[in-house]
Order: sequence, then C-alpha cells, then structure tokens
Amino acid sequence: MKKLFTALAIATLLLTEASAHSDKETQADIERHRAMAAAHEAAAKCLESGKDHDACQKELQSACKGLGIGKYCGMRHEH
Repeated sequence: MKKLFTALAIATLLLTEASAHSDKETQADIERHRAMAAAHEAAAKCLESGKDHDACQKELQSACKGLGIGKYCGMRHEH
C-alpha cells in the first residue's frame, strides 16, 4: 500500500510539473505571436505610408529576427 501511495504522489508531482512547463511554453508562444503580429502591423503601416515594398520588407525582417521561421516572419504570400 505504501508503494501505491508513493507512486501516486510521484505521478501527481510529474503531472503538476508537466502542466507548469506546458503553461510556460504556451505563454511564450502567445508572446511570440503578439510580437509577430506587431511586426506585421508595422509592415502594413509602412506600406500605407507610401514607402517602397522592399524597404518595408527589410523593416519586417529586422523586426522578426528570431521570431518566425524564414525571412517572412511566419507569413508568406505572392509578390
């Protein structure tokens, strides 16, 4: 019986730790998405201001460095 309680206690601790780790990963993912959204919003405003597409693209790439996959910050479409 003692072994059963020990196993249950260990399982509970592991599940609690996994849940906390998952929450941290989720929070980091949320922050990453918000940063990418802000970078894309800034790129849209750059284009609205009449700046050249290439200049706005360079600003987007700079703002997204380390956030998204590839040079388009996780978003790519035809141009």
